[in-house]
Amino acid sequence: MSRPRRDPRAERAAGLIAAEGPRPRYDRARRATGSGRPRRDPRAEREAQRIGGLARARYDLSQIGRPMGDAVAAAPRSVPVAEAPKTIIVEAPAFLVAVVPDAPGGRLSGHDRQVIGAARALAGREGGVVVLTQGDCEGLGAAGADRVLRLEGAEGYDPAGRAARIEAALAGLGARHALFPESLDGGDLARRIAVGLNEALFTNAEVVAAKGFVRPARGRRVEQSLAPPRLATVAPDAVADYAGPPREARALPFEGSVPPDAPPSIVSATRIPADPATVPLALAEFVVSAGNGLSDLDTFRQVAAQLNATPGASRVLCDAGLMPRHAQVGASGTVLAATCYFALGISGAPQHLQGVAGCEHVVAVNTDLHAAMIERAGLAIVQDAQAVMPALLRLLAEEAAGEGKAS
Repeated sequence: MSRPRRDPRAERAAGLIAAEGPRPRYDRARRATGSGRPRRDPRAEREAQRIGGLARARYDLSQIGRPMGDAVAAAPRSVPVAEAPKTIIVEAPAFLVAVVPDAPGGRLSGHDRQVIGAARALAGREGGVVVLTQGDCEGLGAAGADRVLRLEGAEGYDPAGRAARIEAALAGLGARHALFPESLDGGDLARRIAVGLNEALFTNAEVVAAKGFVRPARGRRVEQSLAPPRLATVAPDAVADYAGPPREARALPFEGSVPPDAPPSIVSATRIPADPATVPLALAEFVVSAGNGLSDLDTFRQVAAQLNATPGASRVLCDAGLMPRHAQVGASGTVLAATCYFALGISGAPQHLQGVAGCEHVVAVNTDLHAAMIERAGLAIVQDAQAVMPALLRLLAEEAAGEGKAS
């Protein structure tokens, strides 16, 4: 054995302190012969951990178990900083998958993001996703776009002119596939382009993959599958959004030949927005709801009218008869799919939170900082809603007056 045999009696005799008196004394700090392990002195170790210069005794607990001696300065703890995700750049994609989003108001809708996510799954690692937009659009790189092609012209509502420009852009890009949202505008545009290019259109796809597309048929009793076609529309809420690192979203020049402006088939077209007060909650884009924290419902109705929002309410107000039953928001009322939800004086019961789970943006006003609706909101105002509503009306009136003077 490499370990020496210990002699406890010899070690004890070596630690004897020669002193007068009948009682023997021993040096407890003496290193035992051959053991290589010092005897601990807890008091000395504790004293070595003490941080000097303070009235109150403070100790550096990171040096627990160190032998007696000078304390070793602990390394300063730095808070880990989350690094920004690295942007993925595809210099030379093997092929392109084009996406034509609706992008109302210059921003991607939830359905548009799903279509770009489907294109990303179809492109894989070797392909690239190019988004064709009518003007500026936000958040394309985060949504998964490698390239962006901005189409000029076709001002106003001219679906035929827009379809002709997209056909020219697809020919110039040489895109292998083109995806559209199966929406009111996107579906109409896809069918116009399919007729113009004389190609088949695979509509309402619910599964998009490199192996093939799948859609329901015959009242959803059967499924139809097809190899990835060139033109297809994607059903809403069927494909997940792109959740990877941001992409480059590099701007591309328009290389197609723009067709000459033909006499429009539509002489005049105007979009007439629906009255927000009569729009069903399930179809509303902007909903303002009143909760039990509101007592002045007349001011609440003024706020909803000035914001051009659809009024809603919590179950408490509907049960009390203060608001109509069709205005109830929640699992037992109407489940919303609105772009923005503005909650005034609503604490956020579980059933109510289920009703607003599909809303993209939530703004909440409540006096309780720890209310569930405050935690759910992207923008929270911890204040009495009764005081916020008049202030909001004043700001809206000032904004309207400023716009009137500018015009």
